[in-house]
Amino acid sequence: MDLKEKIDIYEGFPKEGISFKDINSLTEDPQAYKQAIDTLVEKTKDLGATKVVSTESRGYILGCPLAYALGIGFVPARKPGKLPGDIVSESYSLEYGNDAIEMQEKSINKGDKVIVLDDLLATGGTLKATCDLVEKLGGDIVSVLTLIELTDLKGRELLKDYPYESFIEYNI
Repeated sequence: MDLKEKIDIYEGFPKEGISFKDINSLTEDPQAYKQAIDTLVEKTKDLGATKVVSTESRGYILGCPLAYALGIGFVPARKPGKLPGDIVSESYSLEYGNDAIEMQEKSINKGDKVIVLDDLLATGGTLKATCDLVEKLGGDIVSVLTLIELTDLKGRELLKDYPYESFIEYNI
């Protein structure tokens, strides 16, 4: 099945000029959701990963089942102020503003082999900040994956130092 056909598009959301690619329509279809997760598992099963790190919140929809299927740990990367304990933080730019991402210091151990996963790559700021946090904590990034890539925004360029792959591409 062509997973791209399962993605709903909302023009002007969350603000004018943005063309929002919504994975909810994909995850609501059990066959499409299973195919998406199976594809991620197939791409990552031989990497020797010990953790999956996904960004809040749509990244969790893909990251949790991937970690489960691989039998490895899942680590959430969250928006500021959402995690207890000692945290590390990284600021970044979005295609429509600025934000920051945080992880608990204890979530990644030195030498962990980490898959960084999100639903979509736009300008690359969120994923690059997440990769920076993983490396600050001593993790080794073995793969960076997104289900969707907005190729015209050239976010891939920020990830040039990592093995990156996407599965559905849009030219916006």
